Amino acid sequence: MNTAIISFTEDGRLISERLAAGMSGCTRFCFHKHSDENAEAFTELSVLITDIFGRYDALVFISSVGIAVRAVAPYIRSKLTDPAVTSVDDSGRFAVSVLSGHIGGANELTINIAKIIGAVPVITTSTDTHGLFSPDIFAKKNSLVITDMSAAKAVASAVVNGEKVGLKCAYPHSEIPGELSGCDSGKIGICISGNADDKPFDTTLNLLPENIAVGIGCKKNTPCDAIKKHILSVFSDNGLDIRRLSAAATIDIKAEEPGLIGFCEEYGLVLKTYTADELMSVTGDFTHSDFVEKTTGADNVCERAAVCEGGRIIIPKTAQNGVTAAVAEMPVFIDFERKDT
Repeated sequence: MNTAIISFTEDGRLISERLAAGMSGCTRFCFHKHSDENAEAFTELSVLITDIFGRYDALVFISSVGIAVRAVAPYIRSKLTDPAVTSVDDSGRFAVSVLSGHIGGANELTINIAKIIGAVPVITTSTDTHGLFSPDIFAKKNSLVITDMSAAKAVASAVVNGEKVGLKCAYPHSEIPGELSGCDSGKIGICISGNADDKPFDTTLNLLPENIAVGIGCKKNTPCDAIKKHILSVFSDNGLDIRRLSAAATIDIKAEEPGLIGFCEEYGLVLKTYTADELMSVTGDFTHSDFVEKTTGADNVCERAAVCEGGRIIIPKTAQNGVTAAVAEMPVFIDFERKDT
């Protein structure tokens, strides 16, 4: 987690040092009167938050909860996109999860912070305080896309109120928790499948697995828009939801293609690259091209690259305007006890 630690006092600065030593990926921001050579000094909190709110996965304030709330309030948009926000008092007694406790990971972050500095973690989300199934934590742990936050809230509310929530799952899974009941219909429930239009319950929370990899080949300097247009067309023509896209891959000689990099940035992906030898070492039935093999050293870039991500080809090579694409689907296992992301 890319974390910004923000402190205001000398005691806060010392706590920020302890946190940075105990967590990876931290940047310390200290008020200029209480800073040090390993931190970035700031003078105005509003200017700092304007700059960093969208650039960090988590913000940790060594301050009162009130300061943290007022600082981030103008920038809050959605629990799907807002960073985790945690507040630690500058005596180090309490660590409080403030914002994005589940999807953003603030609850876990708060517990981790408390362990590092010996503080008391304060978690106030209902499912956590009651020790109940949380749909958004479950979705995050299993790399599932929440398609409707209002439905997610309805499911969480039903769980807290002791209502039975249905579950329809298209994938193999571990034993389901007592708050859920495997069924195909009912008042409220969760549907885990690749189809967001499958609505077996009166109120259905659709969860889509992020298990689709696209292998891409393109001519030099192919624009991002051309790559995006072709891939969106492939997904649409084959009834695939683009929200399931989790990986993009190509051959290493295309690693610096601006169009590919731009496409991956837009969809929050890391562009995976493989050498020709690595691509050719993949076993399977792939479309052969003498021209591609002569040019790149691999007889097929997009299909082989997609399979390198660990799946099987479900849409073979298609080409349009200098772009080739192939789609692979990775296996899914739904684990209701999964602790890691």
